[in-house]
Amino acid sequence: MADWSARLAELGIELPAVVPPLAAYTPAVQTGMYVYTSGQLPMVDGKLTCTGKVGAEVSPEEAAAAARTCALNALAAIHSLVGIDRIERIVKVVGFVASATGFTGQPPVMNGASNLLGEIFGDAGVHARSAVGVAELPLGAAVEVELIVELTPEA
Repeated sequence: MADWSARLAELGIELPAVVPPLAAYTPAVQTGMYVYTSGQLPMVDGKLTCTGKVGAEVSPEEAAAAARTCALNALAAIHSLVGIDRIERIVKVVGFVASATGFTGQPPVMNGASNLLGEIFGDAGVHARSAVGVAELPLGAAVEVELIVELTPEA
């Protein structure tokens, strides 16, 4: 089993508390050797940190930072369910970007999440990804990220 907790400490990254669900769902679900997270918003200490349309009120750089926050929230949900050290690899990242008309820079925005996962997990953080532009996201969030991870077998 990898020691991702030590890697987080080495990078000076602290996982946040799990964001409570906003509706009738759970933050993460395990099935077999996989964990699927619900979409995570850029919440910090119970507050949404980035709202608006990317390409209008929100810059791509601000949105990429928010995507990083979303990925941290997804990792926190996984950690609360099975422990961060059970992650074998990041399988897929799905990112949604509230996009202004004509904005087509969704992939660089989602690099905020992907780059973080690469920093933490190295080769195990290389993943498939979708970066989708949408009209609206919950609470007016600028971005939303969900993860699918494969787990190591329990010892």
